[in-house]
Amino acid sequence: MTGPADGFARVAHGVDRLCQNIGHVLQGKPDVVRNAVICLLAEGHLLLEDVPGTGKTSLARALASSISLSWHRIQFTPDLLPSDVTGVSVWNQATQRFEFKPGPVFANVVLADEINRASPKTQSALLEVMEEGTLTADGIGYEMPRPFMVVATQNPIDMEGTYVLPEAQLDRFLMKVSVGYPSAEAEAEILRTQKSGSTVAQLSPVLSDADVRSMIDVVRDVDVAPALEQYIVGVATATRTMSELRLGVSPRGSLALLRAARACAAATGRSYVIPEDVKAMAPVVLSHRVILQPDAELQGRTGTELVARAVQSVQVPRAVAAS
Repeated sequence: MTGPADGFARVAHGVDRLCQNIGHVLQGKPDVVRNAVICLLAEGHLLLEDVPGTGKTSLARALASSISLSWHRIQFTPDLLPSDVTGVSVWNQATQRFEFKPGPVFANVVLADEINRASPKTQSALLEVMEEGTLTADGIGYEMPRPFMVVATQNPIDMEGTYVLPEAQLDRFLMKVSVGYPSAEAEAEILRTQKSGSTVAQLSPVLSDADVRSMIDVVRDVDVAPALEQYIVGVATATRTMSELRLGVSPRGSLALLRAARACAAATGRSYVIPEDVKAMAPVVLSHRVILQPDAELQGRTGTELVARAVQSVQVPRAVAAS
């Protein structure tokens, strides 16, 4: 018979196994890999932004290949239609009625590659399914499989052929992570391991779908003290009063930070959230949810910098920090 402590130990062990497996592909980026796994456990969606060639797609593929889950890849292009993502109704001559043919969005893990190369109309096809886990077609609702995660990659907006992701679309992503260039040592290791071809194709699953669902259920049982809830609210409120920001963090952002902090705590084997979990998750959860004033952008300020300042301005709950 196992108790609650055993459940959190299993989550920590599962996270370590996933990170180690994905690390064979994305080398030298342990924090990026761990954040991707935490995002999965929090039942969130992940946005990877960086210049081409830094491993965004490889990370998404490695995450999907490390778990026995269904996954589909959608290459977003300017001519992609919403029905190419969600599915289409086709007339069946035999039954004399329209039948819905599900699109590639019906999978546990959906890789939306270069999402900001598609038109805003096509991007908006993901709004309902990312927020509610359901898709409405011809007045009928269809449930997504569980777990369900959209991992999107995008190039920086100043690159050729890209569209700006609408604020409502950005807000659907639990985390936005930048992969960045590898260190010289990691890049040399990449050259050695890539001699025989892509390492992503050689990955084997280390967890089953039942394992992941069980881990997600454990994450939901992580305790959050009322003082820490007030701490999260304080951080969100601080962003709403900053003169450099035109738009601060919404209540949806506060909920997202709470979910991520719970998953972060469980990933370390803890059954409760501490302030360090909130601080660790705030940059990747909140930075893409704030909109800077034009003057602040001209001065080179970033959302990450301003969110960090908001976190520092809120007093850490003493009772929780000491526990």
